[in-house]
Amino acid sequence: MSIELFNRLEQKVASAVEALELLKMEAEELREENSRLKQEREEWERRLNDLLGKFDDVDTGGGN
Repeated sequence: MSIELFNRLEQKVASAVEALELLKMEAEELREENSRLKQEREEWERRLNDLLGKFDDVDTGGGN
C-alpha cells in the first residue's frame, strides 16, 4: 500500500470518528430534550387533570 493510500485511509478514519463523536453528542442532546419534554407533558397532564377535577366538582355540586 502506498503512503498516499495510507494517508487517505487515515483521513477517512479520522472523519468517521469525528462524525461518530458528533452523532453521540447529538444523541445526548436529544435524550436531554426528550426528558425535558416528558416532564413538561407530565406537568400539563397534571394541570389538565386538576382542571377536569374542578369541572367534576361543579357538575356534582361539590363546589357549593
